[in-house]
Amino acid sequence: MKTAIITGSAGLIGAEATRFFAAKGYRVVGVDNDMRQEFFGAEASTAWQRQQLEAELKDYCHYALDIRDIGGIEKLFSEYSSEIEIVIHTAAQPSHDWAAKDPHKDFTVNANGTLTLLEATRKYASKAVFIFTSTNKVYGDTPNALPLVEKEKRWEIAESHQFFAHGIDETMSIDNTKHSLFGASKVAADVLVQEYGKYFAMKTGVFRGGCLTGPGHSGTELHGFLAYLMKCAVTKQPYTIFGYKGKQVRDNIHSFDLVNMFWHFTQSPREGEVYNAGGSRHSNCSMQEAIMLCERISGNKMQIQYDATNRIGDHIWYVSDVRKFQSHFPEWRYKYTLEEMMQQIHDALVKRK
Repeated sequence: MKTAIITGSAGLIGAEATRFFAAKGYRVVGVDNDMRQEFFGAEASTAWQRQQLEAELKDYCHYALDIRDIGGIEKLFSEYSSEIEIVIHTAAQPSHDWAAKDPHKDFTVNANGTLTLLEATRKYASKAVFIFTSTNKVYGDTPNALPLVEKEKRWEIAESHQFFAHGIDETMSIDNTKHSLFGASKVAADVLVQEYGKYFAMKTGVFRGGCLTGPGHSGTELHGFLAYLMKCAVTKQPYTIFGYKGKQVRDNIHSFDLVNMFWHFTQSPREGEVYNAGGSRHSNCSMQEAIMLCERISGNKMQIQYDATNRIGDHIWYVSDVRKFQSHFPEWRYKYTLEEMMQQIHDALVKRK
């Protein structure tokens, strides 16, 4: 039976990918030991998502494995070796704030864990497509050096700049910049995935995400911008804005739209390819704009607190240019707008609450 191995399978992107590829006829083998709870506390646990997947999908097989466990991962890959067609790696330590608290764990999860999965794929399923969920943090704080203009509710890039119309493309350098320790560990993983594609002629794709979101997100203060913001709106708990007057801009992509990019890549994979993958000009907002949207959808006035301290490595303005991916896969389209995403997040939170 054709099989897809998905790490972080109970997380936002992993669970979306699990349902998506199961619907395409794949047996999904999920790898997720709920480290998100260890990183961010009980409110961020993905146990509820694992239970839903196991109840919904009859062929779903879950393994509570640590991706750093070389023996355990290789045993798993050897068991399904002849059937593995796709490996989707979404498991990670995802917060640059948290990374500074435990650099060893951050690096071993993000970099060593990725190496373990790449080696297992090369040894036991070398023909499989390997997809890696990277991050725009690999560009460090280089985007902050762009010519930015302060508007009433947001920062915006100067209209004369090459990135104004479509956003930041893959030509931006990842060197000579402050990444945060999280960004550095993801750079290591990002480059490893590229190298396994180019050096070993494996079918590997790197997707450098903007803000990934959707109704399946277990949002928390240190990770999950829109989901946590809406959670605060629904529960009426205070939300703290850190720096840049709340005008910092993020592009946001629905988990379905990102996983649909993965699907298109599997249909015509390349070796060591890199794509920026975010909401682009289709779906982006500042924090102030997002707060207004949360208040309108929830019907609640939010309690906003301001901390003037800028988070290290935080982007002031980041919008992804996705035209490279669209040029390779012209049939791919966005399905969800920003407002539709936010409404879904709201409805899911109210239902779970």
